[in-house]
Amino acid sequence: MKKSLTILITGCGAPGTRGTLYAIKNNPDGVNVKFIGSDINRDVVGGYWVDKFFVVPNPENDSYLDAIASIVRKENVDIVIPQTTREIQFLSQHRNSISKDVRVLVSDGVAIKNANNKLRLLNVFKSLQLPYPEYFNTSTEEMFVKAIYDLGYPHRPVVVKPAISNGMRGFRVLKDNAWDLQRFLSEKPNGEEISLDSLLDILRRGVGWPELLVSEYLPGPEYSVDAFIGSRCRIAIPRLRRTIRSGISFDNLLEFRDDMTNFTLQAGEYLHLQYAFGFQYKLDSHGTPKVLESNPRVQGTMVASLFCGVNVIWASVREIMGEPYHDIRPSYRDGIAFKRFWGGLGITPEEIYEI
Repeated sequence: MKKSLTILITGCGAPGTRGTLYAIKNNPDGVNVKFIGSDINRDVVGGYWVDKFFVVPNPENDSYLDAIASIVRKENVDIVIPQTTREIQFLSQHRNSISKDVRVLVSDGVAIKNANNKLRLLNVFKSLQLPYPEYFNTSTEEMFVKAIYDLGYPHRPVVVKPAISNGMRGFRVLKDNAWDLQRFLSEKPNGEEISLDSLLDILRRGVGWPELLVSEYLPGPEYSVDAFIGSRCRIAIPRLRRTIRSGISFDNLLEFRDDMTNFTLQAGEYLHLQYAFGFQYKLDSHGTPKVLESNPRVQGTMVASLFCGVNVIWASVREIMGEPYHDIRPSYRDGIAFKRFWGGLGITPEEIYEI
């Protein structure tokens, strides 16, 4: 293994940047790492944590690839680790155009395309006979309303979301009388819940009807599984997402469940996912974990797996550098948790203060 590496972390304004940097800095091989960061926004917190920071265009911009290639050449970057869904598909398709010497930590473009599409992912779980929520793909208002009632609305909540989306964009839980006076006065606003009439009013304001997934509502707790598939070993670590705000895990408890571990690795191999990736599940009323989505990239809270002895991010770095692990064994102990907290940076022209 090289004694030092230069790694470009793209999308370093993402909430998971701090954890990604920590996992790589605290690698068990003692490799010294210089971090280069990039983001489409100029003043992001992650830019203060890296050794050098660059602003780049949106991935949809024609000049994005040239900007990344320029950073790679200028800084002699060894590895590019993209952290945002918007970038991974593009970088996978064009990784050979960036530089012949750089390695881009992404799966094959077809694997990413299938994993990012929630409809295709549900179809994969269905074909593999793995647990999935009952679902309908709808493209007209008539299909949409019929699917909602077929799933038991208004007696049962129903989930609505686009097949392709970032974060929680477009995600809603349909509930009849979603809010009443007591909840209005006692709880903070919740943007997830909405009534059918209110949602239809929004959807009718667009040009044409969107393609939307309508699926069974799962009432149980939500899990995220941090996984790694390499050439010689594979591993998956489930964690209970005890507190979630705006799609970000703030309180996590590692739970070494064989069911979600096996589902994740089986589906990941079927999809030909490589390196670090993740799956999310929710339990149904019988306690069965059913798949929600996949993140074919480094997940925002993936650093949590490090605390049971499994650094899936560093395992990916070793894999792409041609020095794969032959085996990874976690420490199966109860009570391993990861919690986020509110901190901040005080920034003056002379110094940066972290609180």
